[in-house]
Amino acid sequence: MTSMLKASNPAILLTSRIDDRKLLLVFGVLISVLLVLFVAYPLWTIFRMSFISPQGGWSLNNYVIFFSEPRLVGIVFNTFAMTITTTILTLSLAYLFSYAMVHSAIPFKHTWILIALSPLFAPSLIHALGFQFLLGRNGLLNMAFNLGFSIYGFWGLVFSNTLYAFPHAVLILRASLAFADQRTYESATMLGASGWRIFRTVTVPASRYGLMSAAFIVFAVTITDFGNAIIIGGNYKVLATEIYTQVVGQANFNLGAVVSMVLLFPTAIAISLERWITKRQPALVTEKFVPLQVKPRRIFDTIMLICVGLICTAIITVIGIVIYASLVRLWPYSMELTLRNYLEPELQNGFEPLLNSIWMALMTAILGVSVTTLAAYVVHKMSGRFSRILYFFSILPGAVPGMVLGLGYIFVFNNPANPLVFLYGSLLLLSICTSYHFHAQGFLTAITSFKQVSAVFDEASAMLGGSMVRTLRKVTLSIIWPSLVRSSVFFFMQAMVTLSAVIFLFSPASTVASVVVVQLEDYGDMSAAAAFATLIMLSVIAILTMLQGLMRLIGFRNMSLIG
Repeated sequence: MTSMLKASNPAILLTSRIDDRKLLLVFGVLISVLLVLFVAYPLWTIFRMSFISPQGGWSLNNYVIFFSEPRLVGIVFNTFAMTITTTILTLSLAYLFSYAMVHSAIPFKHTWILIALSPLFAPSLIHALGFQFLLGRNGLLNMAFNLGFSIYGFWGLVFSNTLYAFPHAVLILRASLAFADQRTYESATMLGASGWRIFRTVTVPASRYGLMSAAFIVFAVTITDFGNAIIIGGNYKVLATEIYTQVVGQANFNLGAVVSMVLLFPTAIAISLERWITKRQPALVTEKFVPLQVKPRRIFDTIMLICVGLICTAIITVIGIVIYASLVRLWPYSMELTLRNYLEPELQNGFEPLLNSIWMALMTAILGVSVTTLAAYVVHKMSGRFSRILYFFSILPGAVPGMVLGLGYIFVFNNPANPLVFLYGSLLLLSICTSYHFHAQGFLTAITSFKQVSAVFDEASAMLGGSMVRTLRKVTLSIIWPSLVRSSVFFFMQAMVTLSAVIFLFSPASTVASVVVVQLEDYGDMSAAAAFATLIMLSVIAILTMLQGLMRLIGFRNMSLIG
């Protein structure tokens, strides 16, 4: 009865809408303040520090020093050479794998896909550790066959980064190839086109947007990675490790800021181009779309099965050797199997860093989903210049490398004049940094979900006198919650495995597991490093398995948490 009275009273409806606009503006201001404090201001501080001379004034001297130093210019060329080579190799393997998943009739596709995505569950440096155990100076293959081959340097970085970026490319390319239209292939076959000609003229052009998008994502992921570079880079220096060297090794914060700006520039371009390509991609599924019907072809399927098997074998081998090394007493000097590395952690804090990682990841998941959902809702509901500005700053973190954002947090939150200085070195600040590092992905997921909800629900709720908050809570969130669950899983996984975003911010009390892996490797305790890397991976898998089981228990059996 009350709802009917509200619906029939225009004055009450107008008052309700005005209140909703005020509340929306409050939300918008809150999100804006957070984005300025945790994204824009740290980036501005890095930009400013890169122009501050040792005397304290503004100057181009830091950039002159950087570009006049042959070693530093060589690092820029090293970075681009490694990144471009990795991108080409990753795209080739990922496209082959994705093509086999969509266009062949090979068995056990679900298993192959799980193996291909398994690197997502582990920190990037696990691949560098794996190649060390296989082809390092004391690597298993080097010792067994006396190869005399050293994996440290350019090719070690290329191979480890290829495995790291491979699942990112597969997720994009498999989705792109999955929208193949059966009618197009039937027409090409009827016109007498060969399989190779169909591939060149139909398959590749249809997936070109996905291919370009994957290329820029792989480029951005590879050029900013720190974990593999610090473990297996050797004397082959790249920009990510140079930032660490300047800040931690030499305490040269101004030059570290310059290196950060140099790294930020190509990353921002790559991410911007990926967003532009995504917006230009036309709809592939129309009302006349006919899904591709794959028919068994013995020779083709056999070739595809061999290719997929080799790729997955490489992934299993690299990750598997790390797990094996974690069960060895002390690689390579004492190779008997033992659980000592799991039962007696070598560092004084024991398993506390792993627990820190889990707590930090849970906080990141809650904080990340909450902030990105609220930001997406404000942008979705509002219009005009404020909405466009908020959208820009919401996707801005997607173009910022984790190390760059982390360095900005040092400048901002390690400043005694900042009233928030108490956050520095805490798990909360690590969670905030990680949340905003991956803010763009969560925001875009949320805003896409909001756009898929018909405006009819809001209109009906308003006619019945429902407030904006009530409509959001009772209607909208009840529709899009599966998407928000996937987003929380994304934030959790990234927080568990991240290294670059937190390498500058941890304290002895807030050390996380990924940092411990680097420390143990640096101390030379390879088996303990492997154990901690394995524990990170097992923790992610265990928590995802429990969450997937919970989803099935409440009736969502077909809901996938990733991919």
